[in-house]
Amino acid sequence: MPMKIFSVKSVPKVSWSSDKPLNFSPSPLTVLILCFGLTLFGLGESLIITAGAGMSPWTVLAEGLSISTSLSIGSLTFLISLAVLLLWIPLKQMPGVGTMLNVIIIAAVIEWSLPFLPHPEQYGFRILQACIGTVLVGFASGIYLITNLGPGPRDGLMTGFQRVTGFPIAWVRASIEIVVVAIGWTLGGTIGLATIIFAFGIGPAVSVGLFCISAIVKK
Repeated sequence: MPMKIFSVKSVPKVSWSSDKPLNFSPSPLTVLILCFGLTLFGLGESLIITAGAGMSPWTVLAEGLSISTSLSIGSLTFLISLAVLLLWIPLKQMPGVGTMLNVIIIAAVIEWSLPFLPHPEQYGFRILQACIGTVLVGFASGIYLITNLGPGPRDGLMTGFQRVTGFPIAWVRASIEIVVVAIGWTLGGTIGLATIIFAFGIGPAVSVGLFCISAIVKK
């Protein structure tokens, strides 16, 4: 069973999955599940941020690039997202309603939730919170990706590379995050234990999320 969970090679479809990402009239249930998944995703990201044990790999990359340029981390985060979207073109990855809502909902949830989440002082609790956040992001990814309304920039890169290579999603996502954090660290970005946890853990977490959601729905 564990090997089956971590060997998921595509995003499964269920009864409430959209027929195609570019669907501008999806069912209300599909949109509701999409928004629920993105909300949980944002909450997971917030838990990692407030844990204070390290930034996510993509933020490490933005920080590293900011050292080499005169641009801010926020500006570079936006530019990196645009660059990732450009990589979708050769991968033939299709955007959708979910691609647009991904940016809006996740950003809004992070902005709203940060003041209300715990900021643990003990390092052990910081790591525990970072682990919980990583698992929640992975599980939430499983929820919103199965709606098939279009992934966010980084998730789209993951599904695009998976389709081209045929490798399990867990391997593809972990490889992307490890490469990103390695480049960011080489450029001078700051890493912490939570960064390593996310880089190595998000791929398996997404795979578990996809497997569990599809298994629950099929029952």
